[in-house]
Amino acid sequence: MSALVDAEHRSRSQERQGSACGNRRLSTQRCDAERGLRGRRVPGYSSGGSEGRTAERRALPVPAQQLAPQKARGTVREPNGCLGASGWLWAARRAGQRRSAPGTAVAPPRPRLMRKHRPGRRRGGVEGMAQRALPLPRQQSFSPPVVPNPFVHPGGPSAGDKLRLVLLGIILLPLRAICMIILLLLSWLSASVATFHHTGGASVPLKGWRRRMIQTTLSCLTRTLFFVMGFQVKVKGKVASLQEAPIFVAAPHSSFFDAIVSAFTGMPSIVSRAENLSTPVFGTILSSLQPVAVSRQDPDSRKNTVAEISSRALSRGQWPQILIFPEGTCTNRSCLITFKQGAFIPGVPVQPVLLRYPNKLDTVTWTWQGYSLKELCIMTLCQLFTRVEVEFLPVYVPTEEERNDPILFANRVRQTMATALKVPVTDHTFEDCRLMISAGQLTLPMEAGLVEFTKISKKLNLKWNHVREQLDTFAAIASASKGGRIGIEEFAEYLKLPISDVLRELFLLFDRNGDGTIDFREYVIGLSILCNPANTEETIHMAFKLFDQDDDGTITEKEFACIIQSALGLPDLDVSNLFKEIDADETGRLSYDEFKNFALEHPEYAKLFTTYLELQRNQVAMAEEDDSVQSSEAKHTPIRKSAVLGSETRPTARNKVCPADCEEDNSSTSDKKDD
Repeated sequence: MSALVDAEHRSRSQERQGSACGNRRLSTQRCDAERGLRGRRVPGYSSGGSEGRTAERRALPVPAQQLAPQKARGTVREPNGCLGASGWLWAARRAGQRRSAPGTAVAPPRPRLMRKHRPGRRRGGVEGMAQRALPLPRQQSFSPPVVPNPFVHPGGPSAGDKLRLVLLGIILLPLRAICMIILLLLSWLSASVATFHHTGGASVPLKGWRRRMIQTTLSCLTRTLFFVMGFQVKVKGKVASLQEAPIFVAAPHSSFFDAIVSAFTGMPSIVSRAENLSTPVFGTILSSLQPVAVSRQDPDSRKNTVAEISSRALSRGQWPQILIFPEGTCTNRSCLITFKQGAFIPGVPVQPVLLRYPNKLDTVTWTWQGYSLKELCIMTLCQLFTRVEVEFLPVYVPTEEERNDPILFANRVRQTMATALKVPVTDHTFEDCRLMISAGQLTLPMEAGLVEFTKISKKLNLKWNHVREQLDTFAAIASASKGGRIGIEEFAEYLKLPISDVLRELFLLFDRNGDGTIDFREYVIGLSILCNPANTEETIHMAFKLFDQDDDGTITEKEFACIIQSALGLPDLDVSNLFKEIDADETGRLSYDEFKNFALEHPEYAKLFTTYLELQRNQVAMAEEDDSVQSSEAKHTPIRKSAVLGSETRPTARNKVCPADCEEDNSSTSDKKDD
């Protein structure tokens, strides 16, 4: 009879296991119910389709305050909702000790929350990855950009293009070079005459015949220069007057040839580096335009530049119009990156100007990854012609809200221009270019440094120097991998830990797009929103107390190994190298200061610790559900005394706090008294 009862219980348990493992949607609802979140759905989730399943697998944990179940009997919880040190000890043992009421049978242990990996199947791009237990969608604001790298040249010439360039260049290159030199000298002469004996220098605007000479003679010579170089210009729209729009904003900025806009806008003032004004010939021509000079040696240069732009834009016609490229650097025209605020702080109407180069062979795009200035000039001069389209959009008059918020003003103008160009917008900026250069210096692919700095810095409150330091750490981890990305193996090697379920869970939290690797952008986001918040004084203190089993204020290597081995479920794991790295004074014991300093320098371990606590808490919740099921079944199932005697042998938790030789016997005797 006992054998029949045991067989019946095994059958019921297998039915519950198959129901939970065979239906993903039911599993999601069960997890929601265990956290008090029944009815909470993942936005965009559906029962079918890879997109919904991916959203479910790649979900982030919700805050611990929302996930914490009802306070269990005998547990101690920290204010953040996680199990405290003593409560966690109880929870781990409680997961392996299922109480049997008098006259009841012992049901088989419930399957672990982390599902076993099916051979030959990849989940989330990492081999053997366990299913995520905490479904919550990623923040859409941190999704990767539509255009990953707008600072790379779209492509080079084919063999046929190179042959044609060589044949045309034999004739066109010398003729065009001679004509360009003559036109530049004439432009220099006109600029010199216009600025001859001009009192006040750059602080006083040119007026009268001086200004008219610049607008007519110099403008005509500039158009002729571009015509000689082979540019065929098509102009659309109407140029706004000084009273209508004191500022032109041109985009996308992709080449030094974009200066052609000046010839069709009456040679307005521009923003230029102060060093350019001292260049022979070209410096004189540039000075005649009375540019807003930017000095890199002056720490207040940016502030002074914005003040000068505002002063000229609000001068009521005393100064000429200003031409600004708000992107601040060159891109490949595949998108519009973040607009700088300088052109929008004055709050005056602006006229957007669009630039297009509809050519089969691109010889004008000058980006951070591509051809040099010299190479582009030669290839362009060897072209029979180069098409350019300059489109003047209607004047954009800001609202009162936009006048008070330059960022909003800039974003709406950018969106208007992007819609007309039919290209997306991204949050890349010049700081991304600086990170690209740093990545190249660290032997990483240059595109590895792209993080959309504007978005990341604003949302995560990060400074450029801090992100640059994180790039050094990322390069040290990814140095052994190809492509400048971190795999699960490099991640485990950096943490000096083997690959386990807990480590895979942490890796999945970093790997936002589920491709099985972590790029620098994901690494920065992971440290900021996962590891650093978890790396609090409270968490570090709780972890130290957990490791310090004898409460003597220090952690021995045996105590350290006991917890790490149990947490990872690897009783034979050698943690001596990790222990030596933490033990700065080499005393064989870890003080709290050593433990804390290491935790602050390596925030990944804090998240690893809290991730393990989260998994243990889920197992405790499922164990208590088993208890309730067993107690309800026991009321209707008669059991012999022989079966009750068998219940005294309890299953051991797979992830205990300590191995069997370290654990004291805390089993309850209430069942025996009841018997």
